Amino acid sequence: MQQRKVSIAVILVIFCLISVVILPFQKVFTFTETRTANPRVYYIPITENEKFQIRYTHSIHNSDVFESYQHVKGNRIKMLEMEYEDLAIGMPGYAEEGQTFIERDGKYVLQFDDHRVIDNFTILIGDLDVDLVFNYEGVEYDLKKDLQRGKSYLFEIRQLSLYEQWKGVRMK
Repeated sequence: MQQRKVSIAVILVIFCLISVVILPFQKVFTFTETRTANPRVYYIPITENEKFQIRYTHSIHNSDVFESYQHVKGNRIKMLEMEYEDLAIGMPGYAEEGQTFIERDGKYVLQFDDHRVIDNFTILIGDLDVDLVFNYEGVEYDLKKDLQRGKSYLFEIRQLSLYEQWKGVRMK
């Protein structure tokens, strides 16, 4: 009888350990390689803050563009606004339906008023020597250094298990 109780306890402990390792629990921002048979996952743990930003240098204007986003319910992404200095190739000079276009502190700001959200987007890590930075909670992650140039990555918000975190690469 005693041996049976010990066996059941051991099985329960093993089951709990396996559950902790394989069940997703940590919410993260992920960058997953695309166009490859064995994609590698790079991730940044999410804490309390729902807002994040991507800053890049526009390859033609050679000025910074700031794209602000918010993590919303259901691991979805809402674009809040774009801020930039130059109106020309590739940068909107007017607002469309569901948007507001303003000038603030000598920069142009395109705000997204509507409530459209997306599940993910793909980002190309170009080979040009311009900035591409992911900013979360005051920490800047240089995507040109952390990810491979010339590759595309699917950006999304997911929950990873301990096993998936061990297999992936935590960005610092």
